[in-house]
Amino acid sequence: MNDSVTLMQPTFQDIQAAHERIKPYIHRTPLLTSRLFNEWTGGELYFKCENFQKVAAFKARGAFNTVFSLTDEEAARGIVTHSSGNHAAAVALAAKTRGVPAFIVMPENSPQIKKNAVMAYGGEIIYCGNTQADRENAAAEVMQRTHATFVHPYNDLRVIAGQATCAKEVLEDAPNLDFILAPVSGGGLLAGTALSATSINPHIQVIGCEPEEADDAFRSHRDGTMYPAVTPPTTICDGLRTSLGTLTFPIIRERVSAIHTVSEESIVKAMRKVWEVLKIIIEPSCAVPVAVLLEKKLNVHGKRVGVILTGGNVDLDRLPWQ
Repeated sequence: MNDSVTLMQPTFQDIQAAHERIKPYIHRTPLLTSRLFNEWTGGELYFKCENFQKVAAFKARGAFNTVFSLTDEEAARGIVTHSSGNHAAAVALAAKTRGVPAFIVMPENSPQIKKNAVMAYGGEIIYCGNTQADRENAAAEVMQRTHATFVHPYNDLRVIAGQATCAKEVLEDAPNLDFILAPVSGGGLLAGTALSATSINPHIQVIGCEPEEADDAFRSHRDGTMYPAVTPPTTICDGLRTSLGTLTFPIIRERVSAIHTVSEESIVKAMRKVWEVLKIIIEPSCAVPVAVLLEKKLNVHGKRVGVILTGGNVDLDRLPWQ
């Protein structure tokens, strides 16, 4: 990163540099449209398919940007992170691509498909309890033992800049959007989306989308103060169970127009609609923005709307409608 690190948020120049850095390693994912979804919502929707990304999730962007930003000395000691899934797989793949070790702290209740992905990419899994404190304590122990470089899943300027490249592509392929929607958990994607989108189009409204069962970002944005999730949320969206970070929250507070929440029932319904209509696999976490639109939590009638579909890692033996 450049001198913008002192400003505690990436500049658009950082985002452009991140995009150039990761281009050899990621897919430029497509935008899909749907007449049915347009009829149901009244808007002109553009779905950004990060379920087609490397590791089947947008997390590849931030992981590759961070791992390939490291000096050779930093990288050689290995990479350590904590994650329930998609970030874990992304760091494991980025580390493998650079030829360095990856130590991945994962909660014991992480989906098996995501554990399998980490192992397939050569990451060493260290299991921990299911709270944020458990993750952080286990990662600290690994760092002390290995001297590996820590890559935070979202509270890292390099990760935020990498995630921001997704919205940059959306607005290059579908200019003049009125809204862009993204799920929010730790806030790396939403903060990056807000930085990219408002830098390219100051008039766009960036909308965060969150499960009612994990609504700390909604409450934090509403009240202007950061509320951590004290107990592990019970939402089906395993990728949306963490709290905002100290770097992501100020960006979201400044640049995100609103955060809307939806029920578990509406998330499952939206997920199934995407499978049935768009004919693509998405995981529950990225059905949340779709649910916001289908439940009419946001009026997009006559508007052009970007929707980031964040990932497609689903345990097919445990589908929520079986």
